[in-house]
Amino acid sequence: VYFLTPFPEMVKTVVSESILGRAEKKELVQFHTKNLFDFTDPPHHRIDDYPFGGGAGMILKPEPVFRAFDAVMGELPENSDTRVVFPTPDGKVFDHDAAINLSKCQNLIFINGHYKGVDQRIRDELVTDEISIGDYVMTGGELPSLVILDAVVRLIPGVLNSYESAETDSFAGALLDCPHYTRPETYRKLDSPSVLLSGNHKEIANWKKKKSEEKTQIRRPDLWEKYNKL
Repeated sequence: VYFLTPFPEMVKTVVSESILGRAEKKELVQFHTKNLFDFTDPPHHRIDDYPFGGGAGMILKPEPVFRAFDAVMGELPENSDTRVVFPTPDGKVFDHDAAINLSKCQNLIFINGHYKGVDQRIRDELVTDEISIGDYVMTGGELPSLVILDAVVRLIPGVLNSYESAETDSFAGALLDCPHYTRPETYRKLDSPSVLLSGNHKEIANWKKKKSEEKTQIRRPDLWEKYNKL
């Protein structure tokens, strides 16, 4: 996984911790960054410029991104399966199916935009997947890229201690996930559901399904409608 970014430390801080960090230590994934400022022209080393035609904001220049991309491609095996992701509010909304699809890819390159936007030639020539994580705007592409990355990497077999955990998450099926409880059985006079302690696997499965259906119907009527059509 490569990140083309003017702020590589933002990425390194996150991917070195928790499950992402352990995944790299297990050699299930490798993380690399390319600092866009390393691919700029002297003497000013600018990565942004004013938009043609006027307008507010600055635009990420094509040269640093194309050069960084070429450097990455020079490090990858020829004809390897590579997807180039550009997080953007006007992209296709990210979901679990998209995460599954990307998790099967051999190489991922994240192009992280900043300022008002990026030169359209970057999107036209380099990007394979324009992805939105929601209907809102952030100051840069690093955090959306990391959101996408986390959802993708956890689906790689061996990353989670129990792959079944990923298979039973919300959106892995047609329903949202059910509530979960753990020890202690009672905390501050709040009891765990007795059925979960019964040892009756059929009743537990029925309870979980019922709770998933109730949650989906209330919180995501769009998913509930699809579920009833199955």
